[in-house]
Amino acid sequence: MENYPIASTKILLLLTNQGDAPFGLLLDNQSILKVNEIVRRVPNKRLVCQAIWQQQAVYAKLFLGENAKRHAERDRRGAQYLLDNHITSPKILYQAEVDGVCILIFEAIPQAQNLEVVWQSSTQQKRLGIAHLLMSTLAQHHRANLLQTDMYLKNFLLAGDLIYTIDGDGIRQFSPLTSVTVTRNFAVLISKFDVIDANNWLADLIASYHVNAVMKLDVQEVMRISSWHRTQVANTYATQKVFRQCSDVNVSKSQQYFSAISAQFSHLDLPFDASIYDDWMASANVLKKGKTCTVVSMVVGQTNLVIKRYNIKDMGHAIGRLFRKSRAAISWSNAHRLILLDIATPKPIALLEERRMGWLRGKAYFVSEMLDVPDVKAYFALTINKEQRAEAVKQIVLLFYRLYLLKISHGDMKATNIKMSSTKPVLIDLDSMYQHRFSLCAKQAHIKDLKRFLQNWKDDASLYNAFVKTFKVIYPEQSLLQKAGVLDNKEIKD
Repeated sequence: MENYPIASTKILLLLTNQGDAPFGLLLDNQSILKVNEIVRRVPNKRLVCQAIWQQQAVYAKLFLGENAKRHAERDRRGAQYLLDNHITSPKILYQAEVDGVCILIFEAIPQAQNLEVVWQSSTQQKRLGIAHLLMSTLAQHHRANLLQTDMYLKNFLLAGDLIYTIDGDGIRQFSPLTSVTVTRNFAVLISKFDVIDANNWLADLIASYHVNAVMKLDVQEVMRISSWHRTQVANTYATQKVFRQCSDVNVSKSQQYFSAISAQFSHLDLPFDASIYDDWMASANVLKKGKTCTVVSMVVGQTNLVIKRYNIKDMGHAIGRLFRKSRAAISWSNAHRLILLDIATPKPIALLEERRMGWLRGKAYFVSEMLDVPDVKAYFALTINKEQRAEAVKQIVLLFYRLYLLKISHGDMKATNIKMSSTKPVLIDLDSMYQHRFSLCAKQAHIKDLKRFLQNWKDDASLYNAFVKTFKVIYPEQSLLQKAGVLDNKEIKD
């Protein structure tokens, strides 16, 4: 046991915030749980660990804090509901309580992978196959009057062609389930898919669900709820969660400053002081220098950064910015929004706002990852290969269509605000981006984005025509394109 020191409750609490395995736990039956890896942590509340117990591979959930018993029992009860109803799920091997730590030990499923990880690395065709398997699993849940109230792909495992439901904490039993509840649960799962895929697959997936289900679903109602839920989740995350302390972001506040730093980049030790940022920027590579905005690139701790400072140009401007969200905060929010919605943008690293009395805003800084790739205009100037150019055109049009379905407008679709990583577009300059609540407003803003984008190609006949033709193929709503001038007889002839 030299390699597995027995951890105390105090050590386990510390490990919920940071630290690594291995460690051991002496259980109430005198067996030892040997933890090799911490796979998930909820600060001060829970650890999920990969471990060895009685010479077999297992996963263990360790519950801590004043609500440990209640949370452990809820998780155990949900897992048992699944097993009692013959829904494929890891077996509960042992339950224990040691010094206030509640422990649940589950069998490890050989060759199983977290579905969220598999999904992110899969082709579109493989994703569709997985989606059909999920529909069958969801129908099983509903037939058993069970509801997964924490509907994320990470709460399923994939092993071969089998879907395993995990995380009993979110499983609830209803008797009976109503059509409204079932429809909403189905729609929430669909909202986790790419918005274009969800729209294209929906009718087929509902048909797949109906094979094993006890209730019929309406396609339009599922689409409406799915769209609403996706927007609500994105708004909550991007406008609230990333501005407070959470697993993704570390937040610091004072009477002078507000700071938010991505947990992924906490090792960079970024400053909590505008004067330090100003000193850095004075010697950095200047990308843009204007009255209201200064942009530089530099390297900090071997990470290439872009620092964008939003300046206060005069007293009137200063007064106008006191009570409004800073443009840096809008960029921070929108970068997280796009990443959550699986739209490429440079990773947001930090936000710093000057504050007066803790809340009146002054200068603000937005720090993001540096993306050393050409903008869309430079990309096409450098790229000769016809297949690559055609694929890049398609991916850019798909980006626009994805934004349209999500009711997101960029606000400044000039060529320099779209970078190209190979044939994939990456959006930058997000301080005018907005996710609209109402479809009419979203359509009007999208038309402006389309018009602005096409202006980039008014002197390039070949690209203009390629974009117009691809927009016509991908957009089903031709009237929208007509209002944007895409369907007018204005294609420039070579």
